[in-house]
Amino acid sequence: MIHHWMKLTIAAIAMQFAMSASAQSGKAIKIGVNQPLTGAVAASGNFVTNGARIAADEINSNGGINGTKIQLLIEDNKSNPTEAAAAAEKLIVRDKVPVMLGAWSSTYTLAVMPKLMEYKVPMVVETSGADKITTSGNPYIFRICPTNAMEAASFARHVGPLKIRKADFLVVNNDWGRGSADAFQAMLKEKGVHTGLVQTIDASAQDMTAQLSTIKGTDSDTLFVTTAVEQLTLVLKQAQALGIKRQIITLGGSQSPDQLIKHAGSAANGTLHNLMFAPWFPEISADPARATAFIGEWNKRGLDPAGLTEGFRGYDAVRIIAAAAGKAGAIDPEKMREALWGVQLTGLSGKVSFRKVGPTGRESAQSTPETYLVKIDGGKIGLVQP
Repeated sequence: MIHHWMKLTIAAIAMQFAMSASAQSGKAIKIGVNQPLTGAVAASGNFVTNGARIAADEINSNGGINGTKIQLLIEDNKSNPTEAAAAAEKLIVRDKVPVMLGAWSSTYTLAVMPKLMEYKVPMVVETSGADKITTSGNPYIFRICPTNAMEAASFARHVGPLKIRKADFLVVNNDWGRGSADAFQAMLKEKGVHTGLVQTIDASAQDMTAQLSTIKGTDSDTLFVTTAVEQLTLVLKQAQALGIKRQIITLGGSQSPDQLIKHAGSAANGTLHNLMFAPWFPEISADPARATAFIGEWNKRGLDPAGLTEGFRGYDAVRIIAAAAGKAGAIDPEKMREALWGVQLTGLSGKVSFRKVGPTGRESAQSTPETYLVKIDGGKIGLVQP
Protein backbone atom coordinates (compact mmCIF):
# COMPACT_ATOMS: atom_id res chain seq x y z
CA MET A 1 0.00 0.00 0.00
CA ILE A 2 2.82 2.37 0.91
CA HIS A 3 4.60 1.44 -2.30
CA HIS A 4 1.44 2.16 -4.29
CA TRP A 5 1.00 5.53 -2.53
CA MET A 6 4.62 6.47 -3.27
CA LYS A 7 4.11 5.62 -6.94
CA LEU A 8 1.02 7.84 -7.08
CA THR A 9 2.86 10.67 -5.32
CA ILE A 10 5.83 10.46 -7.71
CA ALA A 11 3.43 10.42 -10.67
CA ALA A 12 1.62 13.51 -9.33
CA ILE A 13 4.91 15.38 -8.84
CA ALA A 14 6.02 14.43 -12.34
CA MET A 15 2.71 15.68 -13.71
CA GLN A 16 3.16 18.99 -11.86
CA PHE A 17 6.63 19.47 -13.32
CA ALA A 18 5.33 18.62 -16.78
CA MET A 19 2.49 21.11 -16.47
CA SER A 20 4.89 23.77 -15.15
CA ALA A 21 7.29 23.20 -18.03
CA SER A 22 4.42 23.36 -20.48
CA ALA A 23 3.19 26.63 -18.98
CA GLN A 24 6.68 28.12 -19.21
CA SER A 25 7.11 27.11 -22.82
CA GLY A 26 3.74 28.66 -23.65
CA LYS A 27 4.39 31.84 -21.72
CA ALA A 28 3.45 34.92 -23.75
CA ILE A 29 6.08 37.30 -25.09
CA LYS A 30 5.34 40.63 -23.40
CA ILE A 31 5.48 43.93 -25.28
CA GLY A 32 5.03 47.15 -23.31
CA VAL A 33 2.94 49.87 -24.96
CA ASN A 34 3.43 53.40 -23.59
CA GLN A 35 0.95 55.78 -25.24
CA PRO A 36 -1.21 58.84 -24.44
CA LEU A 37 -4.66 57.30 -24.01
CA THR A 38 -6.05 60.30 -22.14
CA GLY A 39 -5.13 63.97 -22.15
CA ALA A 40 -4.32 66.47 -24.89
CA VAL A 41 -3.23 63.99 -27.61
CA ALA A 42 -5.32 61.00 -26.56
CA ALA A 43 -6.83 60.48 -30.01
CA SER A 44 -3.40 59.85 -31.55
CA GLY A 45 -2.26 57.55 -28.74
CA ASN A 46 -5.39 55.44 -29.03
CA PHE A 47 -4.98 55.18 -32.79
CA VAL A 48 -1.39 53.93 -32.37
CA THR A 49 -2.53 51.44 -29.73
CA ASN A 50 -5.29 50.09 -31.98
CA GLY A 51 -2.76 49.58 -34.75
CA ALA A 52 -0.57 47.66 -32.31
CA ARG A 53 -3.55 45.47 -31.35
CA ILE A 54 -4.24 44.61 -34.99
CA ALA A 55 -0.62 43.51 -35.49
CA ALA A 56 -0.64 41.43 -32.29
CA ASP A 57 -3.88 39.69 -33.23
CA GLU A 58 -2.60 39.03 -36.75
CA ILE A 59 0.63 37.51 -35.46
CA ASN A 60 -1.10 35.41 -32.81
CA SER A 61 -3.71 34.08 -35.24
CA ASN A 62 -0.83 32.88 -37.42
CA GLY A 63 0.86 30.87 -34.66
CA GLY A 64 2.62 33.62 -32.73
CA ILE A 65 6.41 33.73 -32.52
CA ASN A 66 7.81 30.22 -32.89
CA GLY A 67 4.56 28.94 -31.39
CA THR A 68 4.41 31.50 -28.55
CA LYS A 69 1.82 34.26 -28.53
CA ILE A 70 2.64 37.90 -27.90
CA GLN A 71 0.88 39.94 -25.23
CA LEU A 72 0.51 43.71 -25.24
CA LEU A 73 0.72 45.38 -21.82
CA ILE A 74 -0.71 48.84 -22.34
CA GLU A 75 -0.07 51.86 -20.11
CA ASP A 76 -1.56 55.34 -20.39
CA ASN A 77 1.07 58.09 -20.18
CA LYS A 78 -1.77 60.66 -19.93
CA SER A 79 -0.15 63.02 -22.46
CA ASN A 80 2.40 63.95 -19.80
CA PRO A 81 6.20 63.39 -19.74
CA THR A 82 6.33 62.60 -16.00
CA GLU A 83 3.56 60.03 -16.43
CA ALA A 84 5.36 58.61 -19.48
CA ALA A 85 8.48 57.94 -17.38
CA ALA A 86 6.35 56.40 -14.62
CA ALA A 87 4.52 54.19 -17.13
CA ALA A 88 7.83 52.96 -18.52
CA GLU A 89 9.13 52.09 -15.07
CA LYS A 90 5.90 50.27 -14.22
CA LEU A 91 6.08 48.21 -17.41
CA ILE A 92 9.71 47.31 -16.80
CA VAL A 93 9.71 46.71 -13.02
CA ARG A 94 6.20 45.36 -12.40
CA ASP A 95 5.37 43.71 -15.71
CA LYS A 96 8.91 42.61 -16.63
CA VAL A 97 8.57 43.57 -20.29
CA PRO A 98 11.74 42.91 -22.31
CA VAL A 99 10.85 45.56 -24.93
CA MET A 100 8.49 48.52 -25.37
CA LEU A 101 7.02 50.75 -28.01
CA GLY A 102 6.32 54.42 -27.36
CA ALA A 103 5.88 57.09 -26.32
CA TRP A 104 4.25 59.16 -29.12
CA SER A 105 5.47 62.70 -28.32
CA SER A 106 9.17 63.56 -28.47
CA THR A 107 8.84 65.14 -25.03
CA TYR A 108 7.37 61.92 -23.60
CA THR A 109 10.01 59.77 -25.28
CA LEU A 110 12.84 61.96 -23.99
CA ALA A 111 11.39 61.59 -20.49
CA VAL A 112 11.34 57.80 -20.87
CA MET A 113 14.89 57.49 -22.21
CA PRO A 114 16.69 57.63 -18.82
CA LYS A 115 14.55 54.69 -17.68
CA LEU A 116 15.65 52.70 -20.71
CA MET A 117 19.27 53.37 -19.80
CA GLU A 118 18.72 52.58 -16.13
CA TYR A 119 17.02 49.23 -16.71
CA LYS A 120 18.68 48.44 -20.07
CA VAL A 121 15.42 47.80 -21.93
CA PRO A 122 15.02 48.65 -25.65
CA MET A 123 12.13 50.69 -27.06
CA VAL A 124 10.85 51.03 -30.62
CA VAL A 125 9.99 54.70 -31.11
CA GLU A 126 7.03 54.89 -33.46
CA THR A 127 6.20 58.62 -33.64
CA SER A 128 8.63 61.02 -31.90
CA GLY A 129 10.61 63.13 -34.38
CA ALA A 130 13.03 65.27 -32.30
CA ASP A 131 16.53 64.73 -33.64
CA LYS A 132 18.15 64.56 -30.19
CA ILE A 133 16.31 61.32 -29.42
CA THR A 134 18.85 59.50 -31.59
CA THR A 135 21.81 61.85 -31.21
CA SER A 136 22.03 61.95 -27.40
CA GLY A 137 23.69 58.56 -26.98
CA ASN A 138 21.05 56.04 -25.92
CA PRO A 139 21.68 52.51 -27.30
CA TYR A 140 18.18 51.34 -26.34
CA ILE A 141 16.37 53.55 -28.87
CA PHE A 142 15.14 52.05 -32.18
CA ARG A 143 13.24 54.71 -34.10
CA ILE A 144 11.06 53.93 -37.13
CA CYS A 145 9.59 57.41 -37.74
CA PRO A 146 11.64 60.11 -39.47
CA THR A 147 13.55 62.70 -37.49
CA ASN A 148 12.66 66.34 -38.04
CA ALA A 149 15.76 66.68 -40.23
CA MET A 150 14.84 63.59 -42.27
CA GLU A 151 11.32 64.90 -42.83
CA ALA A 152 12.72 68.24 -43.95
CA ALA A 153 15.15 66.57 -46.36
CA SER A 154 12.36 64.46 -47.84
CA PHE A 155 10.07 67.48 -48.18
CA ALA A 156 12.74 69.49 -50.03
CA ARG A 157 11.56 68.07 -53.37
CA HIS A 158 8.25 69.96 -52.97
CA VAL A 159 9.71 73.42 -52.34
CA GLY A 160 10.09 74.34 -56.03
CA PRO A 161 6.76 72.98 -57.29
CA LEU A 162 4.90 74.68 -54.41
CA LYS A 163 6.64 77.99 -55.22
CA ILE A 164 7.63 78.66 -51.63
CA ARG A 165 9.51 81.96 -51.47
CA LYS A 166 9.17 82.97 -47.81
CA ALA A 167 7.80 80.95 -44.90
CA ASP A 168 6.65 81.50 -41.33
CA PHE A 169 6.24 78.82 -38.66
CA LEU A 170 3.64 78.13 -35.99
CA VAL A 171 4.74 75.21 -33.81
CA VAL A 172 3.85 73.57 -30.53
CA ASN A 173 6.31 74.64 -27.84
CA ASN A 174 8.00 71.30 -27.19
CA ASP A 175 10.94 69.31 -28.54
CA TRP A 176 8.99 68.11 -31.57
CA GLY A 177 7.63 71.50 -32.59
CA ARG A 178 10.79 73.53 -32.03
CA GLY A 179 12.90 70.83 -33.68
CA SER A 180 10.60 70.83 -36.69
CA ALA A 181 10.96 74.61 -37.12
CA ASP A 182 14.76 74.40 -36.82
CA ALA A 183 15.07 71.57 -39.34
CA PHE A 184 12.77 73.13 -41.93
CA GLN A 185 14.36 76.56 -41.60
CA ALA A 186 17.78 75.02 -42.30
CA MET A 187 16.45 73.11 -45.33
CA LEU A 188 14.65 76.15 -46.74
CA LYS A 189 17.72 78.33 -46.41
CA GLU A 190 19.71 75.77 -48.38
CA LYS A 191 17.02 76.00 -51.08
CA GLY A 192 17.32 79.80 -51.14
CA VAL A 193 13.98 80.37 -49.40
CA HIS A 194 13.63 83.17 -46.86
CA THR A 195 12.32 82.26 -43.41
CA GLY A 196 10.35 84.72 -41.34
CA LEU A 197 8.67 84.41 -37.96
CA VAL A 198 8.63 81.39 -35.68
CA GLN A 199 5.67 81.53 -33.29
CA THR A 200 5.16 78.94 -30.56
CA ILE A 201 2.00 77.71 -28.82
CA ASP A 202 1.56 75.69 -25.65
CA ALA A 203 0.33 72.15 -26.24
CA SER A 204 -2.84 72.81 -24.21
CA ALA A 205 -3.62 76.23 -25.76
CA GLN A 206 -7.09 76.77 -27.23
CA ASP A 207 -6.66 80.33 -28.50
CA MET A 208 -3.93 80.97 -31.08
CA THR A 209 -5.29 84.24 -32.44
CA ALA A 210 -2.44 86.35 -31.03
CA GLN A 211 0.22 84.30 -32.81
CA LEU A 212 -1.86 84.06 -35.98
CA SER A 213 -2.51 87.82 -36.00
CA THR A 214 1.23 88.45 -35.83
CA ILE A 215 1.82 86.02 -38.69
CA LYS A 216 -0.94 87.66 -40.75
CA GLY A 217 1.08 90.87 -40.74
CA THR A 218 4.10 89.33 -42.50
CA ASP A 219 4.71 89.06 -46.25
CA SER A 220 5.30 85.29 -46.23
CA ASP A 221 3.51 83.14 -48.79
CA THR A 222 3.60 79.93 -46.74
CA LEU A 223 2.86 78.95 -43.14
CA PHE A 224 4.26 75.69 -41.76
CA VAL A 225 2.35 74.33 -38.75
CA THR A 226 3.50 71.56 -36.42
CA THR A 227 1.13 70.36 -33.73
CA ALA A 228 -1.28 67.50 -32.98
CA VAL A 229 -4.56 67.26 -34.85
CA GLU A 230 -6.76 68.45 -31.97
CA GLN A 231 -4.93 71.78 -31.77
CA LEU A 232 -4.44 71.97 -35.53
CA THR A 233 -8.21 71.98 -36.03
CA LEU A 234 -8.43 75.13 -33.91
CA VAL A 235 -5.47 76.73 -35.71
CA LEU A 236 -7.15 76.28 -39.10
CA LYS A 237 -10.49 77.63 -37.89
CA GLN A 238 -8.87 80.66 -36.27
CA ALA A 239 -6.69 81.33 -39.32
CA GLN A 240 -9.81 81.32 -41.48
CA ALA A 241 -11.63 83.65 -39.08
CA LEU A 242 -8.70 86.09 -39.25
CA GLY A 243 -8.75 86.01 -43.04
CA ILE A 244 -5.23 84.62 -43.42
CA LYS A 245 -4.67 83.97 -47.12
CA ARG A 246 -1.56 81.89 -47.66
CA GLN A 247 -0.41 78.34 -48.24
CA ILE A 248 -0.67 76.29 -45.02
CA ILE A 249 1.42 73.13 -44.77
CA THR A 250 1.36 70.87 -41.72
CA LEU A 251 4.29 68.70 -40.66
CA GLY A 252 5.05 65.72 -38.46
CA GLY A 253 2.64 63.13 -39.85
CA SER A 254 0.11 63.42 -37.01
CA GLN A 255 -2.48 65.60 -38.73
CA SER A 256 -5.23 63.13 -39.76
CA PRO A 257 -6.67 65.00 -42.79
CA ASP A 258 -9.98 63.12 -42.51
CA GLN A 259 -10.41 64.52 -39.00
CA LEU A 260 -9.60 68.01 -40.26
CA ILE A 261 -12.24 67.75 -42.99
CA LYS A 262 -14.78 66.58 -40.42
CA HIS A 263 -14.01 69.06 -37.64
CA ALA A 264 -12.44 72.09 -39.37
CA GLY A 265 -14.75 72.04 -42.39
CA SER A 266 -14.03 74.70 -45.00
CA ALA A 267 -11.09 75.96 -42.92
CA ALA A 268 -9.18 72.83 -43.98
CA ASN A 269 -9.74 73.46 -47.67
CA GLY A 270 -6.53 74.04 -49.62
CA THR A 271 -4.24 72.92 -46.78
CA LEU A 272 -1.36 70.49 -47.38
CA HIS A 273 -0.19 67.76 -45.02
CA ASN A 274 3.09 65.83 -44.86
CA LEU A 275 2.45 62.21 -43.84
CA MET A 276 4.26 58.89 -43.41
CA PHE A 277 1.30 56.78 -44.56
CA ALA A 278 -1.42 57.71 -47.06
CA PRO A 279 -4.29 55.25 -46.54
CA TRP A 280 -6.36 56.75 -49.37
CA PHE A 281 -3.70 55.49 -51.77
CA PRO A 282 -2.58 52.03 -50.52
CA GLU A 283 -1.06 51.32 -53.92
CA ILE A 284 1.79 53.74 -53.21
CA SER A 285 2.70 52.08 -49.91
CA ALA A 286 5.94 50.13 -49.69
CA ASP A 287 3.73 47.03 -49.26
CA PRO A 288 0.42 47.65 -51.08
CA ALA A 289 -1.12 44.25 -50.26
CA ARG A 290 -0.39 44.57 -46.55
CA ALA A 291 -1.56 48.20 -46.53
CA THR A 292 -4.86 47.15 -48.11
CA ALA A 293 -5.29 44.32 -45.59
CA PHE A 294 -4.49 46.63 -42.65
CA ILE A 295 -7.00 49.22 -43.83
CA GLY A 296 -9.59 46.48 -44.30
CA GLU A 297 -9.07 45.11 -40.79
CA TRP A 298 -9.17 48.62 -39.29
CA ASN A 299 -12.51 49.27 -40.95
CA LYS A 300 -13.83 45.80 -40.08
CA ARG A 301 -13.27 46.61 -36.39
CA GLY A 302 -15.32 49.78 -36.73
CA LEU A 303 -12.39 52.03 -35.89
CA ASP A 304 -12.36 55.67 -36.97
CA PRO A 305 -10.89 55.79 -40.52
CA ALA A 306 -9.29 59.12 -39.61
CA GLY A 307 -6.94 57.21 -37.29
CA LEU A 308 -5.23 55.22 -40.03
CA THR A 309 -2.52 57.87 -40.45
CA GLU A 310 -1.49 57.18 -36.84
CA GLY A 311 -2.56 53.56 -36.40
CA PHE A 312 -0.05 52.25 -38.92
CA ARG A 313 2.74 53.30 -36.54
CA GLY A 314 1.65 50.86 -33.84
CA TYR A 315 1.10 48.17 -36.45
CA ASP A 316 4.61 48.48 -37.88
CA ALA A 317 6.21 48.75 -34.42
CA VAL A 318 4.70 45.47 -33.19
CA ARG A 319 5.67 43.67 -36.40
CA ILE A 320 9.26 44.85 -35.96
CA ILE A 321 9.37 43.73 -32.33
CA ALA A 322 7.88 40.37 -33.30
CA ALA A 323 10.50 39.92 -36.01
CA ALA A 324 13.24 40.59 -33.45
CA ALA A 325 11.65 38.15 -30.99
CA GLY A 326 11.74 35.46 -33.66
CA LYS A 327 15.51 35.92 -33.96
CA ALA A 328 16.40 36.61 -30.33
CA GLY A 329 16.54 33.04 -29.03
CA ALA A 330 15.91 34.10 -25.44
CA ILE A 331 13.33 36.81 -24.82
CA ASP A 332 15.27 39.10 -22.51
CA PRO A 333 16.05 42.81 -22.98
CA GLU A 334 19.64 42.40 -24.15
CA LYS A 335 18.81 39.61 -26.60
CA MET A 336 15.93 41.70 -27.93
CA ARG A 337 18.19 44.73 -28.33
CA GLU A 338 20.72 42.68 -30.27
CA ALA A 339 18.01 41.14 -32.45
CA LEU A 340 16.40 44.50 -33.28
CA TRP A 341 19.60 45.59 -35.00
CA GLY A 342 19.19 42.74 -37.47
CA VAL A 343 15.53 43.32 -38.35
CA GLN A 344 14.82 43.97 -42.00
CA LEU A 345 11.23 44.01 -43.21
CA THR A 346 8.86 46.08 -45.28
CA GLY A 347 6.65 48.30 -43.15
CA LEU A 348 3.62 50.25 -44.29
CA SER A 349 5.79 53.38 -44.51
CA GLY A 350 8.87 51.88 -46.11
CA LYS A 351 11.72 49.43 -45.76
CA VAL A 352 12.84 48.99 -42.16
CA SER A 353 16.57 48.64 -41.66
CA PHE A 354 18.38 50.27 -38.77
CA ARG A 355 21.54 52.37 -39.06
CA LYS A 356 23.65 53.72 -36.22
CA VAL A 357 23.26 57.35 -35.09
CA GLY A 358 24.92 59.17 -32.22
CA PRO A 359 28.11 58.96 -30.15
CA THR A 360 30.43 56.04 -30.88
CA GLY A 361 29.76 53.11 -28.56
CA ARG A 362 26.35 54.47 -27.52
CA GLU A 363 24.62 54.66 -30.88
CA SER A 364 20.85 54.68 -31.26
CA ALA A 365 19.09 53.01 -34.20
CA GLN A 366 17.25 54.90 -36.94
CA SER A 367 15.26 53.63 -39.90
CA THR A 368 14.32 55.71 -42.98
CA PRO A 369 10.58 55.75 -43.77
CA GLU A 370 8.82 57.29 -46.74
CA THR A 371 6.90 60.58 -46.61
CA TYR A 372 3.92 61.70 -48.70
CA LEU A 373 2.32 65.08 -49.26
CA VAL A 374 -1.47 65.31 -49.61
CA LYS A 375 -3.83 68.22 -50.18
CA ILE A 376 -7.41 68.80 -49.03
CA ASP A 377 -9.41 70.19 -51.93
CA GLY A 378 -13.18 70.55 -51.73
CA GLY A 379 -13.41 68.06 -48.86
CA LYS A 380 -11.42 65.46 -50.83
CA ILE A 381 -7.85 64.30 -50.31
CA GLY A 382 -5.43 64.22 -53.22
CA LEU A 383 -1.82 63.11 -53.53
CA VAL A 384 0.68 65.87 -54.34
CA GLN A 385 3.34 64.69 -56.76
CA PRO A 386 6.67 66.57 -56.70
